[in-house]
Amino acid sequence: MNAAVDHFAAWLATPLGQYLRDSEAAWFDAKVCDIFGYKAMQLELPQLDCLRANRMPWRAFAGQAAGTQIKCMPEALPFSEQSLDLLVLPHTLDFAGDPHAVLREAERVLMPEGRLLITGFNPWSLWGLRRLKADEVPWQSHFVAPHRLKDWLALLDLQLLNGAFLCYRPPLQRKGWLDKSRFLERAGDKFWPAGGGVYCVEVVKRVRGMNVIEPDWHHIAIPARSAAAAVEKIRLQAEKDRCK
Repeated sequence: MNAAVDHFAAWLATPLGQYLRDSEAAWFDAKVCDIFGYKAMQLELPQLDCLRANRMPWRAFAGQAAGTQIKCMPEALPFSEQSLDLLVLPHTLDFAGDPHAVLREAERVLMPEGRLLITGFNPWSLWGLRRLKADEVPWQSHFVAPHRLKDWLALLDLQLLNGAFLCYRPPLQRKGWLDKSRFLERAGDKFWPAGGGVYCVEVVKRVRGMNVIEPDWHHIAIPARSAAAAVEKIRLQAEKDRCK
């Protein structure tokens, strides 16, 4: 995985790679700025800083790619259970040896109600079709289908909150063609909403049997009514005493 991720990081410097990086960076910025807690971690691809808009006091990059601060396998994270408030996986599943094992680790290390942000290549898109004629990075990554990812998340009790598709322009390396096809962003989102080259999902970890304890307002209201009745009784008794 290390070599593939490093090649993908280098590919991000190409015109098509920059288009993808800018599109995903905008999505990540909009999501992480409203997620709060103490510890946030990005797994792989430090060249795309997905946590730059987040304000948690502890933020780190982990994985095997060059530039990561914590060296580890994505399938075996060196963190205790329920220790992270936010975990970001930018195309991590696309290049992992066992994508489902990575998700199991994500579920293990996330706090209850912790957030998981994932981006991946959409096989049901023009970008997915490019895989049929290309054998280099990133076209020969896993391209985990959105419906398969949804099934994996459900098995792990990870609840999908919302999702989006990005990168509707054709996967061409010529900047001129990318600029000319800018109109496809709005057209694709309107007429082919699931056809973007990249999907983005926001997930929350739910814990079974965990209930939010709320005050028993009915029980609390009873003494208040009793106290009001007692005050009224004292007032009426005082008026009677004055009339004697």
